[in-house]
Amino acid sequence: MTIDQINRLVLTVPDFPKKGISFKDITPILENSEAFLSLAKLMAERIHKNTDKLIAIESRGFILGAAVAQHCGCGLVLVRKPGKLPRETVRETYDLEYGTDSLEMHKNALKPGDRVTIIDDVLATGGTAAAVEKLCLRLGAQVLGSVILMEIEALNGRAKLQNPLVSLIAI
Repeated sequence: MTIDQINRLVLTVPDFPKKGISFKDITPILENSEAFLSLAKLMAERIHKNTDKLIAIESRGFILGAAVAQHCGCGLVLVRKPGKLPRETVRETYDLEYGTDSLEMHKNALKPGDRVTIIDDVLATGGTAAAVEKLCLRLGAQVLGSVILMEIEALNGRAKLQNPLVSLIAI
């Protein structure tokens, strides 16, 4: 399937998770085996060829990251909300519109010199992806870039990133 065919499966759910938010639901892609396989291959084609590990952001990024890692021969590192990972972690706190949030990664998930690509489903304001870049750099990894399924261009999240971004769908 093409990215345009896959994009047509994405549903917009108004007022979810709260009023005024238009949630982009990718579960119809996951429910369609041909679409999911095609998406994984399309994303894998955009992963930098020197990538050692994919860095997947909770939670839909885990799904995409696991599928893409299978096509790239890369390891997969999970980035989660605080308190969800079982071993010693490093944490990055970042600003939200009203307040702050934090993300964690296992402290030994990356070694100095590891070459990584960040993967997620949506890039909105860029705060989450920028925090993940910082976590990777703190552990000595080289961030080669990010591959995102959908980018909400009006929010200009890519401006917060220090490394190249590839988005398959611009909305």
